[in-house]
Amino acid sequence: MVRQGTSGKNGSKPKGTPGRQAGRPPLKAVYRRRRLFVGLALLLVAAVALGGFAAVSGAMRSAEQASSTDRNGSDGQAAKPDATPSASATPSTPATPTCDQSLVTVSASTDKAAYAEGENPLLSLKVTNGGKVACEVNLGTSQMEYTVTSGSDRIFSSVDCQVESGDLVKTIAPGQSETANFPWQRNRSIPGCGAVSAKPGAGGAYYMFVARLGSKASSKAVFQLL
Repeated sequence: MVRQGTSGKNGSKPKGTPGRQAGRPPLKAVYRRRRLFVGLALLLVAAVALGGFAAVSGAMRSAEQASSTDRNGSDGQAAKPDATPSASATPSTPATPTCDQSLVTVSASTDKAAYAEGENPLLSLKVTNGGKVACEVNLGTSQMEYTVTSGSDRIFSSVDCQVESGDLVKTIAPGQSETANFPWQRNRSIPGCGAVSAKPGAGGAYYMFVARLGSKASSKAVFQLL
């Protein structure tokens, strides 16, 4: 006969008896270890987060300090006075003086002594600086006049029909000259550039040419129209 209340062939415990496997720790200890593990994990996460925040904060503080240093350095450099001495100003060249009229000579000449029919005389005005220093002379048409006469007859003046005049300042060295030429067309003129039908006579007639520059006038240059 089989005795009631004993285990079967597999050695199972009697029904109704609560049991657990041999060597298994109690449930309370397991829960405590799990809570401890979770707490440690949370602390680790918090530590990592705090460490990253501290690193970011440190980097931001370093950047601010560097920016402040740059600003202070640039401001200091801008405020620093320039210690380099300025170059001395180059002395200006003195202006060339205007020629003393008492030292200026004006002369008149022609390119030929006599002109055949159809040849036009070339009248020349020559200005010479008789001073000891270079000086300026206005050789513009505003100062020049070429006049041709025959006895008491006023034949021609370059200013009678001059449309416009201008200035031309030249520097003349001591003892040197400047020359301005005027080709005369063998015509008559009157002040105001009125019409003149008469022509200067030829056939060996003599004419006098006088050159003027401002208040200075030349001596007469004589030539013939053949």
